[in-house]
Amino acid sequence: MPKAQNLRRHVALMDNAARRVGMDLQEAAIRGALRVDEISDAVVRCTNCPKPDACEAWLMKGPGTKGDLPEFCRNKVMFSRVGAVLT
Repeated sequence: MPKAQNLRRHVALMDNAARRVGMDLQEAAIRGALRVDEISDAVVRCTNCPKPDACEAWLMKGPGTKGDLPEFCRNKVMFSRVGAVLT
């Protein structure tokens, strides 16, 4: 998969994962719960994940909760930290 296409895929996965657990990453950044460079780092972690197909399957399950991220998610800690700040 070309680099740009892979990057777009993982940006979408990350954004969709955030939405699935009730989080808006842009709003988190605006409110100071997440720095823009942290979002960039999270995208890099996501692009290095060997399980994007499993992530897409998880996303198809519908709405979840903040603690509902799959164990394999490389951004689970970041999502949990930001979720705790936003609540």
